[in-house]
Amino acid sequence: MNDAILQVDDIQKYYGNKGSLTKAVDHISFQVCKGEFLGIMGASGSGKTTLLNCISTIDTVTSGHIFVDGKDITALHGSQLADFRGKKLGFIFQDFNLLDTLNAYENISLSLSIAGVKPAEIQRKVRQISEALGICGVLDKYPYQMSGGQQQRVAAARAMVTDPAMVMADEPTGALDSNSSRMLLTMLTELNERLDATILMVTHDAFSASYCHRILFIKDGKIFNELNRGADSRKDFFAKILEVVSVLGGEQNDLL
Repeated sequence: MNDAILQVDDIQKYYGNKGSLTKAVDHISFQVCKGEFLGIMGASGSGKTTLLNCISTIDTVTSGHIFVDGKDITALHGSQLADFRGKKLGFIFQDFNLLDTLNAYENISLSLSIAGVKPAEIQRKVRQISEALGICGVLDKYPYQMSGGQQQRVAAARAMVTDPAMVMADEPTGALDSNSSRMLLTMLTELNERLDATILMVTHDAFSASYCHRILFIKDGKIFNELNRGADSRKDFFAKILEVVSVLGGEQNDLL
């Protein structure tokens, strides 16, 4: 039985015209199973963010197909895409993107309210995810009244409250200090292990990638290599990631 939440079939994404054509994504195929924590690595300009944007419906493919939870998202348009994105995808941002004028409860429930979910059901869902993430005590607080860790958990609750098929994170630790990065990566691991969240994380950072179950390395728009963590410790997996990055020609500052 195929339990793939994401199926990417031979997708391509070109920019420009015949005179000056850039292949940002060049014949990429892979799948992600439910509950998997997948990392997508590559240097700047490798095509990894374009790939994530195509999967998250922010961008469209030139050719090929992407199936999420059995639905071909490359066949969706306009309001269908917006509806799909709101119901099936969750997003984790490095700066949380909480609305300052709303308290934690309102930030978490906003997407449900927009989708027309009944108030009683909204209350149940918010309470359920808040209990799972240990933030029931801050639901009436505004972002400025919360610690960074609490804001992070509220942002994670907002991403998970719609029961998305996948959670997307694009360079989530890119602008964070080492302590905040570890907190965020621990949070993603918690979402994955405790709530069975399927996570796709794009990163150029080997330390961040070491938290994943599996990593796809992208080079020049193509899959260059793949690593599975298996039974490896995170430390051992980190060492293997560094080996692949060195073969990729990554510069030292890409590894910090």
